[in-house]
Amino acid sequence: MRIITQQKLGGPDVLTIVDAPEPQPLPTEVLVRVKAIGLNPLEARLRAGEFPLLGPPPFVLGWDISGVVEDAPRTWRFRPGDEVFGMPLFPRAAQAYAEFVAAPALHLVRKPAALSHVEAAALPIVGLTAWQGLVDLGGVTEGDRVLIHGGGGGVGHVAVQIAKALGAHVIATAGASKREFVEGFGADAVIDYATVDFAEVVRDIDVVLDTIGGDSAERSLGVLRPGGHLVTAVAEEDAQLADRCAAAGVRFSGIAVDPDPIALRGLVGLVERGELRVHVQETFPFERVADAHRVLDGGHLRGKVVLTV
Repeated sequence: MRIITQQKLGGPDVLTIVDAPEPQPLPTEVLVRVKAIGLNPLEARLRAGEFPLLGPPPFVLGWDISGVVEDAPRTWRFRPGDEVFGMPLFPRAAQAYAEFVAAPALHLVRKPAALSHVEAAALPIVGLTAWQGLVDLGGVTEGDRVLIHGGGGGVGHVAVQIAKALGAHVIATAGASKREFVEGFGADAVIDYATVDFAEVVRDIDVVLDTIGGDSAERSLGVLRPGGHLVTAVAEEDAQLADRCAAAGVRFSGIAVDPDPIALRGLVGLVERGELRVHVQETFPFERVADAHRVLDGGHLRGKVVLTV
């Protein structure tokens, strides 16, 4: 099979396609013939050496996959021919930039007919981050007021839809060019962060979901109601921020997203009910992975970037 690997840290051009043996599934694993690979900004940071999650090169990036089960010799969960998607092994290396991936069967779910392989590959990391932040940690319920920072990004646009499906009143921050995009996913209000200070115009928020970092999380403390909840997907290990939340009388949670078949099935349920769609900004063939990473490096994404295999 072909894999995309890198021998050194650096820009998109360090990514190279080489031949490698097909992985052999362990007990409880399946071998997936990959049809599409979802790309995430984290992978650009790992490629460049900004975040040493996978150690020194050589390594193979990637976690989000959608494909077809090729072999399932020692698990009862799937059979060859099943269409599946998921985010196996995160944060350990799943080596998903490849034509075949061996993955724990428990980390995958069946792909619904309502999603193409490209759409399914775009969903796991952003969908699980949003679900775990809003449902598992935030406990969002009908009537809650929810503020989502970065509503036009990968996690953000999915989070807007999940919060709406839960019955929340949703306010999102985004650039002016993304206003209609975010409104199209159901946001009740969109604040242009470049011209309006959200901290001056928003009040009585039950849950803040921060997907962008910087000072957005700390500045959100003043918009939360007493006992409200700050959930961050960026500063999950910021002990000082946690202390400031406690001093302000609000709760603090950080998301370290992990594989979760229950949440994946929850996302599938929303998709099948027409309450969730994932936006793919651009697709690239496997061979143009460097071009895809240049898009990641450019930032300001609308939704996701996906490789097709």
